Amino acid sequence: MPTLKDVATLANVDVSTVSRALNNKGYVHPKTKEKILSAVKQLSYHPNILAKALKEGKRRVVGVILPTINLSMFSEIAHGIEKKCHKLGYEAIISHTDDDPNIEQKYLQRLYQSKLDGLIIAGTGQNNRILKDFINSGIPVVQVIRRQDNTINSVEANYFDCGYIATKHLIDLGCTKIGLINGNIEIVPFKDRYKGYKKAIKENKLTEYIANIPFKRNSFFEDGILGIKKLLATVENLDSVIVATDVQGLGVLQELKRRSICVPDKIKIVSLTGHSIGGMLETPITSMEMPLYAIGKSAAEILIKNIQLNQNNEPQQLEHTIFKATLIQRQTT
Repeated sequence: MPTLKDVATLANVDVSTVSRALNNKGYVHPKTKEKILSAVKQLSYHPNILAKALKEGKRRVVGVILPTINLSMFSEIAHGIEKKCHKLGYEAIISHTDDDPNIEQKYLQRLYQSKLDGLIIAGTGQNNRILKDFINSGIPVVQVIRRQDNTINSVEANYFDCGYIATKHLIDLGCTKIGLINGNIEIVPFKDRYKGYKKAIKENKLTEYIANIPFKRNSFFEDGILGIKKLLATVENLDSVIVATDVQGLGVLQELKRRSICVPDKIKIVSLTGHSIGGMLETPITSMEMPLYAIGKSAAEILIKNIQLNQNNEPQQLEHTIFKATLIQRQTT
């Protein structure tokens, strides 16, 4: 990676001259500045924001703790966070916990000791006391996707509507035996999606069919297979399935294909957490699509705004931002 010294050597000037030119501090002759900018372009030089911040006594570093970034909605959220942070002159350190509260606790303690500027977290809800320690120390926190504490900033989607709209969509298509394969009901999005499903089922005087499966961290594909097996074994003439995530939907599709059950003719499928992968499959999954990249950007914007308020000794602002999800109909319905 090229350095400031490399730029100075190529432009045949002092390092201090390069620094003045790039930071617009002090006079640099226009022709000299032109040579420096040409060297910067030729070397593809990018300033080390973190090193610059440390030298100025500003860290400009935020921590990001997510359950996973592998084949999940959180990969798009992380991308949005990173892009917005970089644009605003901050670096994001991303950690993933596999939804293990013990791993989450270790990361939180480590980040707290590092005295970073702020924290974005999709938490388990088991370490809220530590999050309060961050806030009490003047370190802003934003919850993303999972609002576990109403006294802490959050950016999320309307999960109740996701469950309700998805269920109504299937009912409008004539489905009457609608199974639900959910996630850990103790975690807010899964709980609220179930409430939406329950309301639509009750309004239409139908019966709930829930695949109760043992909770295992990041086993969504296997959960999909296990869930559809249980529903097929207990529900006669099952005609549709709602899954918590696209990866669960992949598991359902695989098991139905193995049994030669045609989708959507025999069983329709809707995912409550649309991910970009869902539209790329051999059988694209109908899903409730959330603006995940925008959610990540919004979380970063709120965090950095509060970091700057804190630096100016101004009170931080409590915000709860809720994005709408949109039903995207594809081949599974």
